[in-house]
Amino acid sequence: MRAKVYVTLKKGVLDPQGKAVMGAGSIGFDEVKDVRVGKFMEVELTGLAGSRREEAPRDMREAPANTVIENYRIERGNLSLRKV
Repeated sequence: MRAKVYVTLKKGVLDPQGKAVMGAGSIGFDEVKDVRVGKFMEVELTGLAGSRREEAPRDMREAPANTVIENYRIERGNLSLRKV
């Protein structure tokens, strides 16, 4: 089973990497007014059966994110877990 994990900084948290991307001029579009940089991970889970197959993504949901400053979303098939 493959889960997709998206991690983004919460609003109001300084994003120096996003500012660096904006400052580098690599965007090339005047319409772009802000850039926020996040993380994307694909997690492959193997050997899960029965109820553990459903519980595993829920159990790991806070592992890849610092929930003090970050939001996260985990997707597995039609399951979407979100901490905002």
